[in-house]
Amino acid sequence: MRRMQAPPIDMGKTSILFLCTGNSCRSQMAEGWMHYFWQEEFEVFSAGIEAHGINPHAVRVMQEVGVDIARQGSKTIEQLPVREFDYVISVCDHASKSCPSLAGRLGRIHVAFDDPPRLARDAQNEQSMLEPYRRLRDEIRHFISELDNYLNLP
Repeated sequence: MRRMQAPPIDMGKTSILFLCTGNSCRSQMAEGWMHYFWQEEFEVFSAGIEAHGINPHAVRVMQEVGVDIARQGSKTIEQLPVREFDYVISVCDHASKSCPSLAGRLGRIHVAFDDPPRLARDAQNEQSMLEPYRRLRDEIRHFISELDNYLNLP
């Protein structure tokens, strides 16, 4: 399993912020996949409008595929070590609408991923409860693996 530890900040790299409502699930998964696929190419951050703590189900389903996001930490935009990013990628509608002025120097991207806790709310058992998390994990993995197709890199 790959352990994600916060590397020293290298602002010589293209920086990306993943923005979500609570920085607990979708943005955390995106940050984890970025470290997995693109650690050498990008400086990556995630934050929320609020910090809800990392969702344990998100941690579990990411661990199932060898990516450990447990140590990333849930944080707000104000808690980030930098304030300007090359790209800001919102991963939920609420964050996109709540922070319309937060834009990256090179661009802003919005991808409305479903909210697994909301989808799993009425699950009858653990297997059906984890299914929306697994689906989201795989959708975000696909998006991140092809992220260079969405960016206008210098």
